[in-house]
Amino acid sequence: MLLLLLGILFLHVAVLVLLFVSTIVSPSLAIPSFPNQVFLPPEWLQSVQATMVLSVIFSVLSLFLFFCQLFTLTKGGRFYITGFFQILAGLCVMSAAAIYTVRHSEWHVNTDYSYGFAYILAWVAFPLALLSGIIYVILRKRE
Repeated sequence: MLLLLLGILFLHVAVLVLLFVSTIVSPSLAIPSFPNQVFLPPEWLQSVQATMVLSVIFSVLSLFLFFCQLFTLTKGGRFYITGFFQILAGLCVMSAAAIYTVRHSEWHVNTDYSYGFAYILAWVAFPLALLSGIIYVILRKRE
């Protein structure tokens, strides 16, 4: 049981690290001719950033709830709340990556740009977050 909990905890922390890195690493937006001007990103890019931040918040909340439920849940109980928030974090990542996939060509007119590693990390974090959420829902507390 201890190895199972450590494995689930390792998976959750790995998802959390992937979400942090893919959220924090973003290209700095600047207009080359006016370097001191503030560039407001398009609304769809702001929605991508907001949903990624929401996914990090939901995943951290899920980890906190896991520890709370680990000590307060009765024997035989399931980690429904923890799983719900982790699945919600995975769905936020999916929606952010999907919006970025659809709108990427509008932002980068030049085709020399690639999606970047943060985009790939977000797509890797999506199934892992869903998997850990499903594991939390299935998991029962034992002594």
